[in-house]
Order: sequence, then structure tokens, then C-alpha cells
Amino acid sequence: MSDQVETAERFLALHHRDRPLLIPNPWDAGSAILLASLGFEALATTSSGFAATLGRLDGSVTRDEALAHAATIVAATELPVSADLENAFADDPGGVAETIGLAIEAGLAGCSVEDFTGDEEDPIYELDLAAQRVAAAVEVAHRGPVHLVLTARAENHIHGRQNLADTIARLQAYERAGADVLYAPGLTSADDIRSVVGSVGRPVNVLARPGAPPVSELAAIGVKRISVGGAFAFNAIGALVEAAQELSEQGTYGFAKRAATGARAARSAFAP
Repeated sequence: MSDQVETAERFLALHHRDRPLLIPNPWDAGSAILLASLGFEALATTSSGFAATLGRLDGSVTRDEALAHAATIVAATELPVSADLENAFADDPGGVAETIGLAIEAGLAGCSVEDFTGDEEDPIYELDLAAQRVAAAVEVAHRGPVHLVLTARAENHIHGRQNLADTIARLQAYERAGADVLYAPGLTSADDIRSVVGSVGRPVNVLARPGAPPVSELAAIGVKRISVGGAFAFNAIGALVEAAQELSEQGTYGFAKRAATGARAARSAFAP
């Protein structure tokens, strides 16, 4: 427990520096070890990337599976790990609180709770309920010796609701509820991101995606954390598809060059 307390404290401190924390998202123990060997300071799980390792789509992983996966990533390195726990696998605040308690037991330094309902017909929780869910998560995350770094996510922009004013109102409500970090995945406009950063008083996470400003510009705006979500996992899947198609359609082995780069990295990262 003392190690987890220190790791969580270190993770929170990484959000309060002049430069953003670059936090990649491994999808298994090997990718976690490899990313740690490349000098990253913290890691975060990816719900979509983990689901892909099981041959499933995002949103199909159970709470037990997600927490067991998170514990695997925690055990792989000494870096702080934050878990993508989707909507905490519960609609009601009590269920959210229970999930956060289990996240602490998994050894995590942080986790996220989103306001996506899981129902594309009615995708976003009503604001009062959403804020109550964050408050319930925060109460558990902060009441013990481990200050679990709680990231509250406003999911409007990846579920067809391009309403920046509502997104900001939600993030402000989640800040009042006690969230440590605020996150609205899907924002790519520098002006929109600047508006979010200027409207809240907690560190803001931005998802690295096409069209988003580069790290240097996000740093100048005041963004404190940049994550990649499932992009690294699907980049790896894309490389596999390209290699397999080259072999089956062209009968050539150009993929061996990239494989050699990967093998060298693995030997370096996985050496005893």
C-alpha cells in the first residue's frame, strides 16, 4: 500500500508541471514494458485496445475483465497506471463508487469515469446525474491513504453532440464534484481546447488524434496531459494487416524490416 500511495502521489504531481504529461496507452503487459523502456513516465489502459486483444469491440469488456487487465498492466512496470473504466460499469452513483473501490484494490494510481451511457440512442447522462456519479467516484478515490487520481470525461464530442458550451458546463460540474483531471475526448480545434483550459481550474487531458494541434502547441495552450487512446494498439493491428496482405497478395517479405525494428526493441525492453 505504501508503494501505491507514493505512486499515486507521483502521478498527480506529473499533472502539475510546465510541460504536458505524455501518457501512452498499452494494451498488454509486453506493450507496457516496451513503452516504459522508451522513457514514458506513466501509462493508461485503453478500453478499445484491450477489447481488441480479446477479439471484441470497445464497450464489450466486463468490469472484472477490465480490472484484471488493469492489474496486469500495473504489475508489468513500476510506472503509475491509470485505467480507462468507461462509465465505471454502472449507471447509479453507488455502482460507480463500488467500481472505484475495486480500482484501488487493483493497484492503480488513477482511473477515468465517463458520462457516456453506453446507449447510442441516449448517449450522455443528464448533467445532474453525471455530476453525482463523479462525486461518488471522488469520495471513494480520495477517502483513503491512496489518492486515486480521478479523471472525469465529458463524452459529447465522440458521440455526435458537438456542443462545446455543454461540454464546458459538464467539465466545470465535474471539477466542482472534485475530479483531479478533466477530459473531453474528440476536441481537435485549438480554439475549443483553449476555451476548455481557460474555463476550468484542473489539469486538462487532450486525446492525440488527426487534426489536433501538436504537442508543442497544446503545451502553449496549457494542456497538462496528452493520451493516445487506442491509437497505438490499432497502429500495431494496422501493421499486422499490412504485413499479412503483403505476404498473401504480393508474396514478398518487406515487413521483415519493421519486424527487425520491433525485435530489437523487444530484446532491449524485455532483457532480464
